Amino acid sequence: MTVTDRIALDPFGSDIPAESARLRALGPVVPVELPGGIPAWAPTGYDVLKELILDPQVSKDPRKHWRLWPEIGEHPSWGWVVSWIGVFNMLSAYGPDHTRLRKLVAPSFTHRRTEAMRPRVTAIASELLDALAAAGSDGAVVDLRAGLAQPLPMRMICELFGVPDEMRDDTGALIAAIMDTSDPTPEHAAFVQERIGTVLGGLIAYKVEHPGDDMTTELIRVRDEDGDRLGDEELLYTLLLVIGAGFETTVNLIGNAVVALLTDPAQLAAVRTGAVGWDAVIDETLRVHPSIASLPLRFAVSDLKVGDVTIPAGDAIITTFAAAGLDPAHYGPDAAAFDAARGGDDHLAFGIGVHRCIGAPLARAEALAALPALFERFPGLRLAVGEDELRQVPSFIAFGWQEIPVCLEA
Repeated sequence: MTVTDRIALDPFGSDIPAESARLRALGPVVPVELPGGIPAWAPTGYDVLKELILDPQVSKDPRKHWRLWPEIGEHPSWGWVVSWIGVFNMLSAYGPDHTRLRKLVAPSFTHRRTEAMRPRVTAIASELLDALAAAGSDGAVVDLRAGLAQPLPMRMICELFGVPDEMRDDTGALIAAIMDTSDPTPEHAAFVQERIGTVLGGLIAYKVEHPGDDMTTELIRVRDEDGDRLGDEELLYTLLLVIGAGFETTVNLIGNAVVALLTDPAQLAAVRTGAVGWDAVIDETLRVHPSIASLPLRFAVSDLKVGDVTIPAGDAIITTFAAAGLDPAHYGPDAAAFDAARGGDDHLAFGIGVHRCIGAPLARAEALAALPALFERFPGLRLAVGEDELRQVPSFIAFGWQEIPVCLEA
């Protein structure tokens, strides 16, 4: 296969496991085309992805290392990717810049801070379950995503960053628009950029006038006292990254775990009897149904040899977490099957090394608060539609469901 035979990725992410399998059959790394026609390389297995993530010759800075960055303005349909890589935060930083930005945010997500937040997580989960019970008390179908999976992490991250209640809906809508890769038009890209400035710029302005004991206030203080550590754009886009990643990924983690168990009665029975623990459920969900399927973009600093293929210096690479988690070479011939009893937490869904997600402990704490309480509260919980009727969010990046209609009682 040559680079002229690029495989176009489905911008809707309609069947990510099947797409991953098709790419894997073509080799360890495959030339692909992202929405809008952006050329990139897709690793198709666990070992290759892990090696590339850890390789110092793989960068996340397009300005320094993507040969097509100077041309991006000539391709209007590429504009959507600017919200991912054309910003100044940890996701687009390389080397010392990445280290500097990570150190500013990491203290908010330490094990100690996460443990301190656990009672609040539990309280919010309980409140949401009460609301679900009321909404479904007469047998009505309720949306578990809208009623639990989305508001729990959303409320927690907003409390952590001091986002006032009246800004939460706009913040959630902004992140959803960024995750939507089904519309690579210039109009959508312009809309997203405008909303970033309006929503998060508005948050910064609000916290300047109403400082509090929250992370946004702390980042503003750092910017004002030492602009060399954090500039204006870095402040804006660090908030975009951490608030977005701090809730959207957990939405899908909770939702994907619920669907996996409700569509596999034997697995659910094993969990209910205690034969399989909730930590194992979470790790298996992250392996088989990672909240982020593929993340744009990384860039080859120098020529990279992968098997018989050379990724030329300056080419783009996507981080294919879904393909890695389903790799039979690493997880065995039944890699595509959800089996929490298999154990192990070596998945790459939270990244690895210096690129491991700093919010991973909080995401796990939120899932551990929501999932056991949900299934204990509603022993007759079941899907209100067939599994084939669930709709994937329109994204090749996010891996989750638009709605999860359920009946709370059998």
